[in-house]
Formats: sequence, structure tokens, C-alpha cells
Amino acid sequence: MTRKVADCRHWPSETDCTLTITGEEDEVVRAATEHAVSVHKHQDSPALREQIREMLEDEKSSA
Repeated sequence: MTRKVADCRHWPSETDCTLTITGEEDEVVRAATEHAVSVHKHQDSPALREQIREMLEDEKSSA
């Protein structure tokens, strides 16, 4: 299974957030949603979770 990455540097932010979250897709969506709500003051919703899921990238191999 390919690990996924959510990188705040790739999304518009008033705080210039640099957080990167890596893991299995469902884990990243859950953690990124919690981060978006608690730090960026977004409202948790199915639409937010879907937007996050669509913006995930595959983790690049370091080898």
C-alpha cells in the first residue's frame, strides 16, 4: 500500500503552516482534518474530508 502525504505548505494558509503528515490514507485524512479544524479553524464536514483526500500525494521513496 502506498503511503500518503498531506503537506500544509501546498495549501493556502494565513499562518504559513509547514506541517506534513504521512501515513496510510485514512490515518492522514483523519489527522489532517483534526489539524485543519484545530489550527486553521475549518469546520469538520464530509466535504472537508473529501477535499483533503483529493489533495493527498503519494509518498516519494527515499531510496
